[in-house]
Amino acid sequence: MSSVQTFWTSARARAYFLQYFVEHDHLQVPSSSLIPRNDPTVLLTTAGMQQMIPYFLGQETPPALRLTSAQKCFRTTDIDSVGDASHLTFFEMLGNFSVGDYFKREAIAYAWELLTKGYGLAPDRLHPTVHPDDDQAPIYWEEITGKPASTIVRLADNWWGPPGASGPCGPDSEIYYDRGVERGCGRPECGPGCSCPRFLELWNLVFMQFYQDAEGRRTPLARQNIDTGMGLERLCMVLQDKESVFDTDLFRPIINRFAELAGTEYGRDSRADVALRVIADHGRALVFLAADGVLPSNEGRGYIFRRILRRAVRHGRLLGLDRPFLADAADTVIALMAGHYHELAARRDHIVEILSLEERKFGQTLNVGLQLLSELLDQYQRKGWHVVPGEDAFKLYDTHGFPLELTQEVAAERGMTVDLEGFNAAMRRQQEQSKRLDIFRRQREEDVWTRLAKEVAPTEFIGYTETRGTSKIVSLMAESVLQETISAPQEGAVLLAETPFYAESGGQIGDRGVIKTETGTFEVLDTRRPVPSLIVHYGRMIEGHLRVGAQAAAAIDVQRRTDTRKNHSATHLLHRALKDLLGEQVQQAGSLVEPERLRFDFTFQRALTAAEIRAIDHLVNEWIRADFPVITEIMPYQEAINSGAIALFSEKYGDLVRVVTMGKSKELCGGTHVSATGQIGIYVTTQETSIAAGVRRIEALTGRGAEEYLWRHKEIVMALASQLQTGPDMLADRVEQLQRELAATRRQLAQYRRESARHIAEELASRPVKIKDIPVIAAQVEAPDDQALREQSDLIRSRLGPGVIVLGSALGDRASFVVSVHPELTRRGLHAGKIAEAVGERLHGKGGGRPDSAQGGGRDVSRLSEALRTVPDVVAAQLGQ
Repeated sequence: MSSVQTFWTSARARAYFLQYFVEHDHLQVPSSSLIPRNDPTVLLTTAGMQQMIPYFLGQETPPALRLTSAQKCFRTTDIDSVGDASHLTFFEMLGNFSVGDYFKREAIAYAWELLTKGYGLAPDRLHPTVHPDDDQAPIYWEEITGKPASTIVRLADNWWGPPGASGPCGPDSEIYYDRGVERGCGRPECGPGCSCPRFLELWNLVFMQFYQDAEGRRTPLARQNIDTGMGLERLCMVLQDKESVFDTDLFRPIINRFAELAGTEYGRDSRADVALRVIADHGRALVFLAADGVLPSNEGRGYIFRRILRRAVRHGRLLGLDRPFLADAADTVIALMAGHYHELAARRDHIVEILSLEERKFGQTLNVGLQLLSELLDQYQRKGWHVVPGEDAFKLYDTHGFPLELTQEVAAERGMTVDLEGFNAAMRRQQEQSKRLDIFRRQREEDVWTRLAKEVAPTEFIGYTETRGTSKIVSLMAESVLQETISAPQEGAVLLAETPFYAESGGQIGDRGVIKTETGTFEVLDTRRPVPSLIVHYGRMIEGHLRVGAQAAAAIDVQRRTDTRKNHSATHLLHRALKDLLGEQVQQAGSLVEPERLRFDFTFQRALTAAEIRAIDHLVNEWIRADFPVITEIMPYQEAINSGAIALFSEKYGDLVRVVTMGKSKELCGGTHVSATGQIGIYVTTQETSIAAGVRRIEALTGRGAEEYLWRHKEIVMALASQLQTGPDMLADRVEQLQRELAATRRQLAQYRRESARHIAEELASRPVKIKDIPVIAAQVEAPDDQALREQSDLIRSRLGPGVIVLGSALGDRASFVVSVHPELTRRGLHAGKIAEAVGERLHGKGGGRPDSAQGGGRDVSRLSEALRTVPDVVAAQLGQ
């Protein structure tokens, strides 16, 4: 392995990128969470620019006009393709951003300098591409790189649009890396944008010029912005000269760990390699999802978590890993990446607990499915069948949760295939039947409850004061039909004469708990009002049976109710605080109250500032500490309105209403609440976003959830303080001090470079070679980059007068040079571009440019001095001497 490959570890490549832009006056900002803070159009953060959108749109003030970050990203479009050599779910996006500061020329110059001089990539292997309608970017590319305009490819898909329906957008310029002709397709037209693996898209520079609305109309932004993104995994693949991202040091420690557990070796067996790549990618993704608070569930982000976990476990079984192994993945990933992402180490125990629990649950599903499939395959082989019927494969999937892909792989090991057409047909039939049955079931259940409501007394709700009670079972339902008894493991519904269970209403979710009789136990998973007068408990029998008429003990999940009450009462205080701080025009537009969090939607025309959010939190917590009693009163609707109580336009109220008062807050509400505001404990806003035109959403935590949130952030602060060798209270001062020291060092370095360049310029200008009375200077100098070379050339020209200047320097593993010809001398036949072309040939490289200014370079640094010595002869030849 070459020294270049060993030098550019992933940690070094990431740190170098960020440091480069910090040295160019960018503020390094931490990665935002994988749960988007300000983009309701996507489930997970998919790009580094998502946290920048409010800055680009002028909705929020950025901490600096130039920003840089290494952003955690997750994309779900290619989950089923992960396992090949290139697809990923989780990845890191390196980016630099300008909020109305610099634009195309500077972005291109930074990218080119960083890739060629910083990372040392060969310029002739880098290929810029532009949008066909972008006539400005090609000019800058030609000027900065010296590449002829004819080599800058125009690609129609070089346009970046918003991840949702609307947002900032603009043309982009993608930089491709040529991995070698041996990886190409061999076609004459093969080039950047070709589908073969030769040309790898490395870095995308997006020129944010427009805003695209939901209808696709584009209008110019008030300020032009820059958004760039370069995947760290691809960069490391190039820097480390690897065949795929999975061969880099971002993945090999993970792959090697599980190859060791499975008793195999990566690269020895193609099927095992696929499984190892799946575990490596999905293991990384799960660790980061769990660290950012995503939990497994059957919808949204939780479903994505569950899906990739199950896929990882399935591939672990293919490797023979029949015991839980994802905790090993967590520890390997944390050890590999916690140096930059400190939250991984801080939340290690939580991550391992979530992964282990979910893996054990799915492991049971796999065990049952594998046993059933093995029995079926034995039957088929005895019959001489070679195809697994689609109906049977679907039954395994639908009834037992056994993945189709695993059925296919296990069948293939027996020399059999699966009837996919039959499987898909069974899936369609089931979906169509489910839709019909669901509509029919809901309608039938509603009809049943409507008829029953006419025959029985309304359910008495005792949950405002009680968490348990004893009551008679009035009715039982299973399979949408009233039953006399229901038995384990049936799912069904229970109607009691009176209940402490709160039914979902007004944004507050329904209670959970248990209903017990002498003969059985029913687990309540939800409580709803299918008709206004009845409170129905939905769930499943977990033991024995229930019978209509029996006496039952009903008990809610007290901790869940307690957490929910805190969140519900906090929404009332939040509503009042919004009106006090933003104006009485604020109206509630919806809410969701769960045990884990609260969500409050309200009408307002703009995003809240950080100061406004802080003021809201302060006011709500002030009212919590005041420990106001929570007073409930029943009164006529109009009397309640006249007393100042807030009613929601979307709710329907009866003649008598329940009024809940806590301090300044007074609202009509039928939900459950704390008895005094002090019981809420603490309130923390976690997110404020837009959900529609003129409607904002606040998400917040109280009580135990808020405490966990604050502890998690404290752990991150403590980890950062430890890294920076200071106390938590001094962290901001320490960061400011380091920034000042860095700025001072940069200024000193710049001053030193200017002084050094001035002395060199004076010395070189004092001893030119004369060719036909024209002073010619050709010299090798020390310079950090092409820009410094040009600046030294300008200094010499200011002292030399009309003349020819060629300066060259060894920049890493390549030679670079600039040529300057005074405009007066171009009329005498001198041409800087042609001089550069001749010098470039001596370097086995390239050169070219305008008559008065040109540049070039080559890989053979050892020939630089010899090439510069030929400059007087080249000048003489152009003059006809």
